[in-house]
Amino acid sequence: MYDFNKVVDRKHTSNIKYDLRDKFFGRADVLPMWVADMDFETPDFIRDAVIKRAQHSIYGYSFRSESYFQSIVDWVQKRHNWSVNTDWIVFSPGIVPALNFSTLSFSNKGDSIIVQSPVYFPFFTAVTDNMRVQLNNKLVLKDGRYFIDFDDFEEKAKTADMFFLSSPHNPVGRMWTKDELLRLGQICVQNNVIIISDEIHCDLILPGNKHIPIASLSNAIADITVTCIAPSKTFNMAGLSTSSVIISNKNLRDKFEQVLSRYHLSHGNIFGTVASEAGYNHGARWVDELMQYVNNNYREVEQALLNSKGTIRLISPDATYLAWLDFRNTGYSDEQIKNILVNKARLGLSHGPIFGEGGQGFQRMNLATPHSLVKDAIERLITAFNL
Repeated sequence: MYDFNKVVDRKHTSNIKYDLRDKFFGRADVLPMWVADMDFETPDFIRDAVIKRAQHSIYGYSFRSESYFQSIVDWVQKRHNWSVNTDWIVFSPGIVPALNFSTLSFSNKGDSIIVQSPVYFPFFTAVTDNMRVQLNNKLVLKDGRYFIDFDDFEEKAKTADMFFLSSPHNPVGRMWTKDELLRLGQICVQNNVIIISDEIHCDLILPGNKHIPIASLSNAIADITVTCIAPSKTFNMAGLSTSSVIISNKNLRDKFEQVLSRYHLSHGNIFGTVASEAGYNHGARWVDELMQYVNNNYREVEQALLNSKGTIRLISPDATYLAWLDFRNTGYSDEQIKNILVNKARLGLSHGPIFGEGGQGFQRMNLATPHSLVKDAIERLITAFNL
């Protein structure tokens, strides 16, 4: 059993979540539950592998060995029942860079890209910063659960060139079903729309759910799909800047690698390589225990809100450790909600409007933190809003 109850002091380690609170919230005493990294220790098998490599006194140029790629192949086969080849895997220093590399690789200025808001905000900048046109297929919230507006998606796909899919979805926590993914994939195949599938949260699945990689559904869908995964969220090693992009279509893969080569970004870093391989080879039990613990945190939040006035609601999640909280019934504006959270509750959450249309009235709370801090946070929340 791993100890997820341990509270680790992260202050003064140059981490964004704790050490930049004053910059982002105007005060340094908020309990930070915003940036999507965990407050749990990176597992011992990863730390041991990094320390062992660090004991060699030279950190020169390195390459990723066959065992590195095989660890990824084995992981996605065992965890997600998806068979991939090692030569389909391309390195990226992160998923957000991969979104931007994909935009540069597979589209031109003025081309259109579909996003599904509310969604992880770098999706928007990957479109606009590269002078592409954003087409928003807004998700529909019905009876406390989000759904895809397929009629709107099908209409927008007629003029789109690419589609950014968040699967599992950040921030709403949806696991898209096989039928939903098939329908999305088939529409994209029919309209020649390239799918960039951000599956960075694919391992962070709550008990009773199952992730389905969209590229695993058919050869036709795989042929237009670029799948982005990473050990960073799974094993809490985002600072090691190591991700994988899986592209079975050689033509697409070659285009992506050409962009990487143009910017000289293919080498990565040796400690990220070592950590990734260790995580994928030895991390299955750790992830299972992690998500059981996170599920208990969700239940703590859900029960506490139900026991209060029920004014603030937890959107029921299937995956991720990011709780999507609905504040709309409080009657406060977004700025008022943020002000109460920061200055009364002293809580630092992710402000809903940054996730685009549909994010108004919501806040995202990171539950990958010890239970004692989750309990503290929800007590602050309930007290601050007089629930």
